[in-house]
Amino acid sequence: MLTGFLGAGKTTLLQKLVREPDLADTVVLINEVGEVALDHLFVDVLDENLLLLSSGCLCCAVRGDLVDSLENILRWRDGGTAPPFRRVVIETTGLADPAPVLHLVMTHPYLVQRYRLDGIVTVVDAVNGAATLDAYEEAVKQAAMADRLVLTKTDLPGADTDVLRARLKRLNPTAHLLDAAKGEAVAAALMNAGLYEPSGKIPDVSRWLAEEAVAAADAVRDTSVPLAPHKHDERIKVFTVATEAALPMATLELFLELLRATHGEKLLRLKGVVRLAEEPDQPMVLHAVQHVLHPPARLKQWPDDDRRSRLVCVTRDLDPSVVQKLLDAFLGIPATDTPDKAALVDNPLAVGPGALLA
Repeated sequence: MLTGFLGAGKTTLLQKLVREPDLADTVVLINEVGEVALDHLFVDVLDENLLLLSSGCLCCAVRGDLVDSLENILRWRDGGTAPPFRRVVIETTGLADPAPVLHLVMTHPYLVQRYRLDGIVTVVDAVNGAATLDAYEEAVKQAAMADRLVLTKTDLPGADTDVLRARLKRLNPTAHLLDAAKGEAVAAALMNAGLYEPSGKIPDVSRWLAEEAVAAADAVRDTSVPLAPHKHDERIKVFTVATEAALPMATLELFLELLRATHGEKLLRLKGVVRLAEEPDQPMVLHAVQHVLHPPARLKQWPDDDRRSRLVCVTRDLDPSVVQKLLDAFLGIPATDTPDKAALVDNPLAVGPGALLA
């Protein structure tokens, strides 16, 4: 998914990307084909809304429902109308909340069998980005949910790149930060952000979770002088919860169901790998966007020596201790403190799932 606030430079980035051979096996879903200035780039018109570009990339205008467009390009692919493709890039509108778009794919009974989220690329304007983040909560959410953050207009007067970089790193330490003006925002750097690579290599769990980046950001936050507070930024928390214990499948299901049912809107993204008690040598991979959980996948083996269960969470208005205490409660780990009655009213999960039965 390619997102970013109004005027951030998504269309300019797309104009460059569709020329790259690395997108030869890609369909780009855009709202208006004309806006991307494809003149002299396409070699064939496969359908009134489907253009084959000289790079091998396909551009398709979204007509009506996004689900219809995603189904149509699969139909063209399966029927031989369009060349085989391995990925789809969805460009959202500038005001779009990424979550509902992802929910469409993750909850549709047919699309969820054919598509899996690779990553979210968010474009941020270096000249106006700070003011946009201050003014619009949507922009903060777009940045916080991203796997790749692309800075544009860093070479223009008025760009305060260092301050913006520091802010984005605090807001989303797990995202790779790329500078479009320096030529870093190329297709090869933007794609393959997910757990699975087209090459078929062993999944790189550590890279995907980026938990080391979260830990590094926490260490800097604890020791450095705080930056100026931003009301929207302070609502975002990025953290890891982990345990050495193997989780029974029933325990994991109950934990995830209760977490999503109670705090789904606050759980912007969750990525995790879990060691199950029933099959500890085949880890389960989890990926959720708010209250929607993508069908879990199983790995044939652990990709490295770290066999802890780890969940990397991006939340809004949700304290990390709530998630940790809930997981501890399901694991039977006693709480280290006893909240007062007022805290229980505000947060019934503070002492674990049993509080819901009181």
